Amino acid sequence: MRYQKEVMLHSRWDVIVCGAGPSGIAAAVSAARLGVQVMLLERYGTVGGCLTLGNVTTVMGSVARGSIRDEIARLLVSPDSSTGIDGEEAKGRLAEFLSREGVNFRLQAPVVDVWMEKETIRGVYVLTPNGIVLMEAKRVIDATGDGYVAAMAGCEVMVGRDEDGLVQPSSLMYTIDGVKSTLTCCHEEHYTYFSDGREYLDLCKKAAAEGRLPSNVTIVRLYKTGRQGERLVNATQMNGVNALTDGDIEKSEIELRKQINRINRFLQEEIPGFENIRVRTSASTLGVRESRRIRGRYLLEAEDLIKGRRFEDVVVHHANFSIDIHNPTGGGQSETLGCPHKAQPYDIPMRALQPLNAENLILSGRCISGSHRAHASYRVMNIVMAIGQAAGTMAAVSVQDDCDISELKYHHVKNALIAQGCRLFDY
Repeated sequence: MRYQKEVMLHSRWDVIVCGAGPSGIAAAVSAARLGVQVMLLERYGTVGGCLTLGNVTTVMGSVARGSIRDEIARLLVSPDSSTGIDGEEAKGRLAEFLSREGVNFRLQAPVVDVWMEKETIRGVYVLTPNGIVLMEAKRVIDATGDGYVAAMAGCEVMVGRDEDGLVQPSSLMYTIDGVKSTLTCCHEEHYTYFSDGREYLDLCKKAAAEGRLPSNVTIVRLYKTGRQGERLVNATQMNGVNALTDGDIEKSEIELRKQINRINRFLQEEIPGFENIRVRTSASTLGVRESRRIRGRYLLEAEDLIKGRRFEDVVVHHANFSIDIHNPTGGGQSETLGCPHKAQPYDIPMRALQPLNAENLILSGRCISGSHRAHASYRVMNIVMAIGQAAGTMAAVSVQDDCDISELKYHHVKNALIAQGCRLFDY
């Protein structure tokens, strides 16, 4: 590694978690509660990832009761019990949560490289205000979303669809206020008729076909927030880009900001009650649905989800969300004309969090080992928080057992998760 002779050792930790989005937060807290020393590293200036910086305040998906996801949901619940979370409130509450639980964390501290010895990560190189420093770790958790650490460690990377490598489009979520209407639109079959007989989804499709909306914005989803007169808008869409490609993030930022203005004009001119809307807040970073997936000891397939498969080494039980593939080449969903294919409540096995060719690395969040189609279900926040709890538990147990991740005894992990209140089986 090019930094070994230049950088002095900064600190040593039992577990380093890379990425402080919902999955990384769950991983760090779970590991710390099991008595190991944890450092959580975040490249941005606040914690929360897509939940806060990405303005994705509709937390979707479900898992079996008893996980840390339930605890975080109670922490962030809106004053009026709305399904929408206040992203600004969440920034402070999540930071306080980490501090209260004894998690050490650093902000504006991206991981820029890894220190490898054969197939073991001995530490990570971190960019800090004082320059690049080396932090040593017994175990490392990749909760970066984009699988940065696993890729730097030489793990096998999968990207996009098998047939062409295309990934789901990126978006910028934003919030509008000044709404004087009860209209909401949550999915492709959420039909709403106005008093003049027009239907909202038809208006969206017609506007996209005629150029009043971008051609790939065939639906403008409008979610309620915790405030009267507000809507969270999920509509902007950038096809044919990949957050891993140099220049694509910047290109997406420019185009999607333009799309926000066009979408708002459509709402103001054509939708009753939206005449006086304005943007209250918008994402501070690109909303990336899909990038790297890391091959592990088991590859979770869409068929596992559709059949609701159970696994003997289950670490997340009863995960459930539709196979939600936003069209990589156009508007709407890529597999169906209406709503996405439904999954049955399924399990996620420990092996899907264990990458090949990296002995002390654990995967967390949307970069775990799964296919393009399976990933479209487990990528959402409620599920990745449960994955994070499993990852943090695996890391702590392996430190305590003094064993490599590939040698981790499942029954030790299972017992630790059950002791935390996780439900792993049907009783």
